[in-house]
Amino acid sequence: MPLLHHDLITAPDASPDRWLFLLHGIYGAGRNWNAVSRALVRARSDWGVVAVDLRGHGTSPALQPPHTLQACVDDLDALAEALDVRPQGILGHSFGGKVALLYGDDPGHGIRETWVVDSTPDAREPAGSAWAMLRVLREAPGPFGSRDEAVQAVVDHGYALPVGRWMATNLEPDGDVFRWRLDADQMEALLRDFFRTDAWAAVEGAHGPRVHLIQATESSILTPEAVARAENAGHATGRVEVHRVEGGHWLNADNPDALVALLGEELGR
Repeated sequence: MPLLHHDLITAPDASPDRWLFLLHGIYGAGRNWNAVSRALVRARSDWGVVAVDLRGHGTSPALQPPHTLQACVDDLDALAEALDVRPQGILGHSFGGKVALLYGDDPGHGIRETWVVDSTPDAREPAGSAWAMLRVLREAPGPFGSRDEAVQAVVDHGYALPVGRWMATNLEPDGDVFRWRLDADQMEALLRDFFRTDAWAAVEGAHGPRVHLIQATESSILTPEAVARAENAGHATGRVEVHRVEGGHWLNADNPDALVALLGEELGR
């Protein structure tokens, strides 16, 4: 079975004895978090990061359906076995946050701490900018004569220029043109399963790893009700903590220093 693309990130000359799986959001890739990953291992050389490209993302293969969160968990199982690495921690942003919760909730994985960056355990109806981006992939499938042409296609669908430039990281050259590396049907299947999955059992259960929910202060992803529910779970079980970090949903770009400071202080505590 093909494996997920991944990068092992460590401090120079370090031989870490603890590893953190790091999972990006939908349409993203592990490289989106390079600044955080590299700063973290410099601050905590006892930890290494396995920066993963989830199925169908980055340079990972699409792999076989069904395209579900559980399939993403199974992909991580296969990667851990192949690397002979059993991570003690897992961090996921947005879409990857719910994958991280499910992975950490399986006691067989040996996860001691799960970090969820601006993602909610709630199930809800499909909505939001990630869901709307499917329309771009379907209505502007390419090929494009240049990267700028693809960026403009995203902007023409109502997105800001920085979002267009970020989406353009998902282009791949095909001769003299560029095409989306992302498959719209696979992305839709993954998103549909993300929205219908309720992951609160991984937060509210009496047993399991420590769960750290990071709320971006300028994002509405984690509702006040979800934050209160998580804090109540923390009071009941002693294993859930909510952290608030200044910035928008893309905290890895908005406030990487604060993320690294928080992780550097709390990892393995």
